[in-house]
Formats: sequence, structure tokens, C-alpha cells
Amino acid sequence: MDAVKDAAHAQLAELRMKIDDNELLHSLEQKYNIPKERIVVGGVLVIFFAIAFGLTAASLCSIIGFAYPSYKSFEAIEKRTGSGGGPEVTQWLIYWVVFSFFSIIEVFVDTLLYWIPFYWAFKVAFLLWAMLPQTRGAKFLYDSFLKDFLRSNESKIDAALENASKTAASVAKEAKEVASNMGANLKSD
Repeated sequence: MDAVKDAAHAQLAELRMKIDDNELLHSLEQKYNIPKERIVVGGVLVIFFAIAFGLTAASLCSIIGFAYPSYKSFEAIEKRTGSGGGPEVTQWLIYWVVFSFFSIIEVFVDTLLYWIPFYWAFKVAFLLWAMLPQTRGAKFLYDSFLKDFLRSNESKIDAALENASKTAASVAKEAKEVASNMGANLKSD
């Protein structure tokens, strides 16, 4: 039992060294008198159990899939406009392409996916794998699969987008005419 405690304390000490520079965690530690490594572990456990048991799992997945990547994309854009940052911009653009591709697939197969036990936990793990710079999962998927798929279907995708744009413009024009006619009819009554 002492070996397990020693291992846990060693892991917490290592975690503390990694998060030592985080000002938010430092202020929380000061305010609540709880070591910052325990705050992180507690937060991770709360998120894990919420996802594992389906408590607002879709919302948590959306936050995880959008919040960190959006912020890092913003940082990469700002660095690029200042002093470079090209590879970071590319990394986050690739993430958004992969994220969008899988989001589109998810729309069509969502009924099947929700029957998979721990689907939300797997989705969070996938999103983390795709977004984290240590794993560069999105780049792997893009280079291995998506780049060739998108290049080979680029003209079809462009044609479909052009067709969708024309259809949307036509529908908007018709809706405007219907609304205008309804307004004129209401005025005359």
C-alpha cells in the first residue's frame, strides 16, 4: 500500500512541476488552500465521470472540441501577424478540417453512434488525440487520408458548393418575395 501512495505522490509532484507556471491554478490554490495538482486531478475526474455517464456529455464534448482549439487558433493567428507562427496556423487549420469532416460524418450516423457504450468518452479521447500538439492526430489523419480524398474530389465538392449556393440564393429570393407579398396583403387589409 505504501508503494501505491509513493507512486501517487510522485505523479502529483510531477504534475505540479508541469503546471507550476499557470496563474489561474496558482490563484485558485491560494484562494481555496487546495494544492493546484489536486485541483487539476479533481477537474479531470469530474469531466471524466460526466462524460462516462452521459451527464451533459454532448455539451462537454463541444466545449472540449471548440474551446481549446479556438483559443490556440487565435494565438497562432496573432503570432503569425506579428512574428511568424506559420506551422502553428497550419496545425490548427488541419485540426479544423479534420474536426469538420468528422462532424459532417457524425450528423449522418449519429443514431448509430449513440448506441455505442461510452461513445462520449471515446469522442473526447479522439478530440484530445486530434488536437494536442504532442500527438498531432489531426495531422496524421489529414496526411494519411483526408488530403488525398479531398484532392481527388475537389471538383465535385466545388460543384456541390456552387449548386448549394445557387439554390440558397433562389430560396432566399423566393422567401423575400413571399414575405413582401404577405406584407403588402397585410397592409391592404
